[in-house]
Parts: sequence; C-alpha cells; structure tokens
Amino acid sequence: MDEKIEKLGKVLKEFNRLHGSEARARILELQGDEAIIEFEGSFCATCGLYDYFDDIKWEAMDFGLEIEPVEVLEAEEDDFEHGRYVVRYRVGKVPSSQLSDKG
Repeated sequence: MDEKIEKLGKVLKEFNRLHGSEARARILELQGDEAIIEFEGSFCATCGLYDYFDDIKWEAMDFGLEIEPVEVLEAEEDDFEHGRYVVRYRVGKVPSSQLSDKG
C-alpha cells in the first residue's frame, strides 16, 4: 500500500506540474484498490473536462501504476469558470510485461 501511495503522489505531483495553471489534483482517500482524487481549478475551456481525469491515468503508466477513472462523485461549478470535481479511480499495478515494452 505504501508503494501505491508513493507512486500516486508522484503521479499527482507531475500532473500538477503540467496542469497547475488550470487544475490541481490531490488525493482525498486511498483504500484498497480505490483512490478518491479531488480536482480543482479553472480548467481549460477548450479541453474536455474528462481529459484531465484521463491524464492521471496516462501519467500513472510512467510510474508503473494502473489507474482508471470510474465515477465522478461530486461536481461543483461556479459562475467564474472555476470548478471542483471528486473522482473515484480503480488502482492497480501495470503488469511488468507492459513496462518492459516501453523500453
């Protein structure tokens, strides 16, 4: 479990580095094979909202972690193009054969 927490922390750090001007993500809960992640920010109007949720998935692959968005649990938007979304993810581990294919 500690390895998952560490890897997911690195994934979110990279996500925030790349998207921090538009959206920031943080772990609210990690239990078993589920993670609850909060996204907050102005989000790019021309980008699809769900692209942000999927970007976590793609970043995770670089860290040997499989994560898949499952459900948006909360969605709040205000009149100033600012939003907050809480998303439930399924968390697993990328099979080692997939990791070796990247090299």
